[in-house]
Amino acid sequence: MRVVIIGGGIAGLAAANALAGKAEVTVLEAGDRVGGKLRTTPIEGLAVEEGAESFLVRVPEALRLARHVGLGHAVVHPATTAASLWVGGRRRPIPPNTMLGVPTDVFGLVRSRVLSPLGLLRAAADLVLPRTALPDDPTVGGYVGARVGREIVDRLVDPLLGGVYAGRADALSLRATVPQLTPIATEDRSLLLGAHRVRARTGPAPAHTPVFASLRGGLGQFAEQVASSSGAQVRTGLMVRELRRTSEGWQVSCDPMGGGEVPAPITADAVILAVPAGAARDLLSPIAPHAAAPLAGVPYASVGLVTLLYRGASLPAGSGLLVPARSGLSIKAVTYLSEKWPHVAAGSGLTVVRASVGRAGAEGELRRGDTELAGVVAAEVAQVTGVIARPIAFRVSRWGGALPQYLPGHPGRIESVRRALPAGLALAGAGYDGVGIPACIRSGEAAAEAVLSGLRAGGAPAAESEPAGA
Repeated sequence: MRVVIIGGGIAGLAAANALAGKAEVTVLEAGDRVGGKLRTTPIEGLAVEEGAESFLVRVPEALRLARHVGLGHAVVHPATTAASLWVGGRRRPIPPNTMLGVPTDVFGLVRSRVLSPLGLLRAAADLVLPRTALPDDPTVGGYVGARVGREIVDRLVDPLLGGVYAGRADALSLRATVPQLTPIATEDRSLLLGAHRVRARTGPAPAHTPVFASLRGGLGQFAEQVASSSGAQVRTGLMVRELRRTSEGWQVSCDPMGGGEVPAPITADAVILAVPAGAARDLLSPIAPHAAAPLAGVPYASVGLVTLLYRGASLPAGSGLLVPARSGLSIKAVTYLSEKWPHVAAGSGLTVVRASVGRAGAEGELRRGDTELAGVVAAEVAQVTGVIARPIAFRVSRWGGALPQYLPGHPGRIESVRRALPAGLALAGAGYDGVGIPACIRSGEAAAEAVLSGLRAGGAPAAESEPAGA
């Protein structure tokens, strides 16, 4: 069985790894390397992430795959995960035991002093307010704000969602982004009591159980190792321009990114599209318009990451801080990389800080040049951290159209896309099933299983004469 995977990010590579020994796999990647948003490059001799810097441990896919490809020895956990919020011109600790910003520990919320007295009173009103009438898939901000007030949305939920999705709570789907709140919205009158009940039912995590992990040497090697271990043929610098059905399967046509001779089309029994929704839509429109159309409802946000290196800088305690959109600052999050991950700058005498810029619908800061953007970010980092040293080096990493925005109706939208896909095609990646590394790995593995099941069942693609999307 021959399978072509379009896209060499971690979702596509996870699909290739899942197909190892079961199919002849070719991975096509338009860039000059694999890994997508997993990219580790040197700055002042330090290997520092330009994209994702960690993965969740409490969901198993990423840690399992790292061990499977021989990187178990390189797994490291953060020295601290105690983050803060920038509220009212001060750093305040994120309240303990929140569910993506929704408090389950009232006393911890009060002690954090994140909310004003009026904000606390409004949150407490959730306990007596009648049930809120909601659409089938409300926005996170719409539901949380209706129950506990706008302060919790603006000061807790929105910054946390912004750090993950670069999106706004008032635009993002509750079911897609915070699924653990969905049963509360449908089963409980009170959000606070429902969140407390869910947390009590799941129980606290065992003491000293790490939440996040990374790899010594960087996550870029993770992607490279998965690609190598998969045994797939990986071809970089090729942009797929067309998918065409044939009586025997699929034909994939590519153009070389740097010019030169156009390679011969590649034939396959199945194809996995591990690409953003826009690229998938372009490829599917001529052959399966009913599958392509809903993908227009998956917009993307652009972000920038500015890495700053200091010598002799003293940072606040903790792993970093989140900055609410209403603060008026350009930065939305600051990570004290060398404090959170001591191996990054061990023995160098340097302090590494990374700040993110860019929110969905408010990406004007990204139009600045690198030097100007780094200067703005350095000034704001000094404001929120108190660091008085000047950076000795900086790097700006731009990720245009990097983060999918899961608008209300996203789960149903993606389900309808998959129902309309012709036999022999599958989707995988952050645009569909979740933005974290474990979610992308799970999506890629599920796509691999889907095409294998179809091929084993004899689900060969229809001949070209059959109506598209049938």
